[in-house]
Amino acid sequence: MNGKYNISIGFLTMGLFMAYGFLLIYLRDFAEGKDAWVDSYSFGKHFETRLAHVHGNLFAFLNIVIGYLLVQFSDRLKNVKVISWLAMIGLLMPLGILAEVYLSAPPIFVLIGAISITTSVIWLGISFFKLKQLK
Repeated sequence: MNGKYNISIGFLTMGLFMAYGFLLIYLRDFAEGKDAWVDSYSFGKHFETRLAHVHGNLFAFLNIVIGYLLVQFSDRLKNVKVISWLAMIGLLMPLGILAEVYLSAPPIFVLIGAISITTSVIWLGISFFKLKQLK
């Protein structure tokens, strides 16, 4: 795995979280009880779902960028597979937020995802810093 799956899963995840944004628009503008939903803008389920939507798209985009860079530099970077997997595991963070909201899941998936994506980004940054010269 050299980043191809990060790109693919990144685009698919971004599409799903973009579609989820339409659900959030529906809940805000058209659903029964929309006033209560709007009133809970900065706390509770409303706030958590917005966090998941934003982080889902951000982490999907990060996977696309990380995947592209890994594909382009896979022959010159070390630990490409580990960085790739850590970035994809990072998607557990926004999915974990949704699991908390809708399934009352524990926050362990959020923590695993947050640590994984952060580690992936830092590891890739250090890898590029150590690279002798970009071509």
